[in-house]
Amino acid sequence: MAVKIRLARRGRKRRPIYNVVVADSRSPRDGRFIEKLGTFNPNTHPATIDIDPAAAAKWLLNGAQPTDTARMVLSKAGAMFKKHLQVGVIKGAKTQEQADQEFDAWMSERSSAYAAELEAKKTAAEAAVKAELEAGIAARKAAEEAEKKAEAEALAAAAAAQAEKEAEASEEEAAEESSEEEESAE
Repeated sequence: MAVKIRLARRGRKRRPIYNVVVADSRSPRDGRFIEKLGTFNPNTHPATIDIDPAAAAKWLLNGAQPTDTARMVLSKAGAMFKKHLQVGVIKGAKTQEQADQEFDAWMSERSSAYAAELEAKKTAAEAAVKAELEAGIAARKAAEEAEKKAEAEALAAAAAAQAEKEAEASEEEAAEESSEEEESAE
């Protein structure tokens, strides 16, 4: 029987969550499985991986073959490194305590790097939101200034038109008065 470590889909439409399972290679993707190792949620940013590395390493040592995606998930969870260390213990290159210490050091380094990555993404997102807000405020101020300038130009144009009308009206009155004076003079 060929045993695979693979992803079994669950979740809703367009929002998948995967179970990382050990299953017979002939069983359907979401069908029967031997053991559930954990979950993988690609919808979060960065993806959430919750896998038991010891159980996964046990299955890897027993000959279970991971699919490409499952290999990536297991690698990020530390199961592939744990298997690597366990092979060293089996060959006698190191003791179980040394392997456990190396794995614990690797996991603590990995978790601190993960926390730093999350913090960097959080600050980048906050900076992007702040920049977008400032750009919106600047655009709104520019629009208000343009509106005030257009209003002032409209008022100036209206005042100029009114002054022109008054000038024409006074010219017409002056012309009428001069024509009246000419008629009275005759």
